[in-house]
Amino acid sequence: MAIGPRRIVCLTEEPTEVLYALGEQDRIVGISGFTVRPPIARKDKPKVSAFTSAKIGEILKLEPDFVIGFSDIQADIAADLVRRGVEVWISNHRSVAGILDYIRRLGALVGAADKAHAYADGLQRGLAAIEREAAALPRRPKVYFEEWDEPPITGIRWVAELIRIAGGDDIFPERALEPLAKARILEDPDEVIRRAPDIILGSWCGKKFRPEKVAARPGWHAIPAVRNGHLHEVKSPVILQPGPAALTEGVAEIARWVRAWAQGAPPQR
Repeated sequence: MAIGPRRIVCLTEEPTEVLYALGEQDRIVGISGFTVRPPIARKDKPKVSAFTSAKIGEILKLEPDFVIGFSDIQADIAADLVRRGVEVWISNHRSVAGILDYIRRLGALVGAADKAHAYADGLQRGLAAIEREAAALPRRPKVYFEEWDEPPITGIRWVAELIRIAGGDDIFPERALEPLAKARILEDPDEVIRRAPDIILGSWCGKKFRPEKVAARPGWHAIPAVRNGHLHEVKSPVILQPGPAALTEGVAEIARWVRAWAQGAPPQR
């Protein structure tokens, strides 16, 4: 006998990725148009939402018994569906521990608690291995991570934590306490100059990171990362969503750049 919801719509990528990883993808009847992981989901599942909007009529036609979204960004979508009698779960996890707990909770909701615990435990072991390797590095870089450029936004909590796990130190740790992007806007970009990061990582949601544009900002030539050519892109799909990708490919990419800097390797493009 099947346990839990059988017709799930995922308004963001992370529940889709988790359910596929748990072998529960047959429950998914609709996904976000921004989903790229796993690639087969884009081919197999109808795309019915974006980040801030959704095709409510199309979702209702799918007759979902459960819809999963994320944060205040999707509050209006959730309210619209709830008014139409749809059960909605809006998660609001923003830390590494929160991501692991999210995986366990989602697994329990679909009757796959054991598989979810095993999967989360595996991800946790992977993070621990990266942290052990980072502890052996000869030095720790100061890292500036930019999630948007106009205006500059920084300080996503799970990213700040992954930077630490990978062997670096986020230069804006206080901003990681702010859940909303508008509270993480850098009103004074010169503060980046003053905090002098050794590495700049960019992941501009929905568009390509342009290191040459960053380097050309007034006064930024004095930043060690700019001076030494350590400006790198981390692709948005592997870092900007609080799901398994951030704990695997995302942190691995951060660790690669941290390790190269710590070992004195020349910057790579």
